[in-house]
Amino acid sequence: MTLNTYLTFNGNCREAFDFYRAVFGSEFQVLQTFGDGPADMNVSEALKSQIMHVSLPVGNSVLMGSDTGNEDQTAVVGDNFSISYEAKSRAETDEVFGKLADGGTVTMPLQETFWGSYFGSCTDRFGINWMVSCEVSGT
Repeated sequence: MTLNTYLTFNGNCREAFDFYRAVFGSEFQVLQTFGDGPADMNVSEALKSQIMHVSLPVGNSVLMGSDTGNEDQTAVVGDNFSISYEAKSRAETDEVFGKLADGGTVTMPLQETFWGSYFGSCTDRFGINWMVSCEVSGT
């Protein structure tokens, strides 16, 4: 089980993570733009250069982030983060996600993704945003 922080930005994710990289002296594990995603994502030209996912190791943790990826969506400072829980199995993912979503709101149902994870997101009944996943091979 791994617990990390996921930050969401309004188009300046790359700038923020370049800053964090300089602060912590580490290198990106992953840096993908929306333009790197599959064609069926139908991303506008304006969003293709924005960050879909970045991960930066910081000690024993990973700081992760992305831009909103939606011209009609704005990340609100103070509410622009999620806690990312990486489970060891699909069963654990189902269990933890079900408990977190109970009384809250599912924002993306659990599903297999093109990036190789079984993933879902929700906001718990206390207003905290969660991302719950496991590697598809770890099912």
